[in-house]
Amino acid sequence: MKKIIVFLPAHNEENSIQEVIQRIPKAFHTNYKVEVLVIDDGSKDQTVQVAKKAGADHIRSFQQNKGLGAAVREGLKVSVELGADISVMIDADNEYPADEIPELVAPIISEEADYVMGSRFKGTIKGMKLHRRLGNYVFTLTQSILLRRWIYDGQSGMRAFSRAAAMDAEIIHDYNYAQVVTLNLVRKGFRMREIPIRYQVRTKGQSFIKFKAYLTSVIPAIYKEMKRKPERKTFNEELTENQFR
Repeated sequence: MKKIIVFLPAHNEENSIQEVIQRIPKAFHTNYKVEVLVIDDGSKDQTVQVAKKAGADHIRSFQQNKGLGAAVREGLKVSVELGADISVMIDADNEYPADEIPELVAPIISEEADYVMGSRFKGTIKGMKLHRRLGNYVFTLTQSILLRRWIYDGQSGMRAFSRAAAMDAEIIHDYNYAQVVTLNLVRKGFRMREIPIRYQVRTKGQSFIKFKAYLTSVIPAIYKEMKRKPERKTFNEELTENQFR
């Protein structure tokens, strides 16, 4: 049987992570089993204990807070190590619909895509403040221009990766991942899709995003990513494996 690993980057999310884990569908496809991995990004509250009680199958913890980019990088790495055929990332703040994971992974299961993003702007958004919405539009438009293809929601916190995409994804800074991983994978030739999802702004806890820190961290990272030459590693691995068959 194949495996889907759903990983949740989490920093001080004791108030919401239980509901997210319990909403993750476990038996929606006869050919796949689903396991839950929590990447604890140096939480100081009861995030780990709550996650274990809620049914998380795997926990990886940082001793101190490293940042969302570092947590997502670790989530992709560990999910591959655990044998995931598909890796799914979803925020632990309960803003994204965990029950829509079957729709998110469907294009990968049907081999129509390698990388799928859940799009709030193709679906429904409830409660997002104007400045956050405008910020999303600006950064998403930037990605669209750089990639020369239309993207609806480049900042989504709900994404799925084929095994090859998870192995190849490079996140070059620790603060965030949203822009650079899409630029990285699409420029390497991975097939990207967006599907509509429901979205509701969190009612518990606080977002880590601070406008000034976001600008000073993300913009240089986008520039650095675009200066790099995209090289797809999985092609080389596949060629090496084929040589010995």
